[in-house]
Amino acid sequence: MALYFQDKHPIGYEIEMARYAESKGFSEIWQADTRLARDCVVMMSALLTSTKRLKIASGVLPIYTRNPAVIAATWSTMHELGGLAPDGGSRVMLGLGAWWEPIATRVGASRRKPLSAMREYVEAIKALFTMEEVSYQGEFVHLDRVRLDVAYGDASPRDIGVYIGATGPKMLELTGEIADGAMLNYVVPTDYIRDAVSRVGVGAARSGRTIADIDRPELLICCLSDDDPDKALTVGKTLVAYYLGTEPHIMAASGADPELIERVKEVVGWPATEADYLKAAPLISDELVRRVMAAGTATQCRDKVAEYIEAGVTCPVLYPLMDDMKPVIDSFAGWSP
Repeated sequence: MALYFQDKHPIGYEIEMARYAESKGFSEIWQADTRLARDCVVMMSALLTSTKRLKIASGVLPIYTRNPAVIAATWSTMHELGGLAPDGGSRVMLGLGAWWEPIATRVGASRRKPLSAMREYVEAIKALFTMEEVSYQGEFVHLDRVRLDVAYGDASPRDIGVYIGATGPKMLELTGEIADGAMLNYVVPTDYIRDAVSRVGVGAARSGRTIADIDRPELLICCLSDDDPDKALTVGKTLVAYYLGTEPHIMAASGADPELIERVKEVVGWPATEADYLKAAPLISDELVRRVMAAGTATQCRDKVAEYIEAGVTCPVLYPLMDDMKPVIDSFAGWSP
């Protein structure tokens, strides 16, 4: 069981909740590299130094923003910072993504051939994690006798899992072929998850593996309130409104009505504000919210998360959207479906 941090809550509070989740037996924290709001490397470093056991992951780092050798060196540094997890592996995980529009274009980044770019980045970074010298000449990655040249201290291979944040069918298949895990997207129904897991399995077969060899965490919105479940639904609607208005590729995967997407886009501007979300929320039905996230009472939320696990998710990564995260942590601590 894991938590997802974006920029909904103050940084100091998130660090406090990471410690609390660790004390309650949670296994991971996935830190967003969200819009231009918070940088995942800064946040991951803070979380690593504030906890002792939790694994900390990027959910997810856009590949077009950094050179693969720099990414490998950054994660190697965080590997050293965090030390080893109780299972003997690294406390850091690397989640990579191909970024999204409109932000990429607005900052001058070209998302050309994302499948080819992702393959090259993953292959090159995994090779660098061996701590051997790497030469790689691709269309996007060019390494000439490069290594993570640690001169002092531990120069052994970095056991850092590489995940791809994949939404589309081709990226899901690529993930199964070359990555250690698929970070499955949120605000999608369980039918989408079943299909996504199937596609990851297709990719795994290409590299002589099975779906059981691929970790499959999934981001899951959790709007939980036993005192006011209706308010929890309303809060969920604000996030659905955000994705309808600014990341329609995710909402297309959710099966949302295309006409609804267009109506919400008329209300939600860029960059979207909380006021925009609230204004668009009445356009969202209760049924749509319940289809794509865990919302309502603790029992309702646990039941919904169980559906995602049954659909093939190996680690629910809960994004507590209410102001108080503790009810989510408490409701899932020690829980199994």
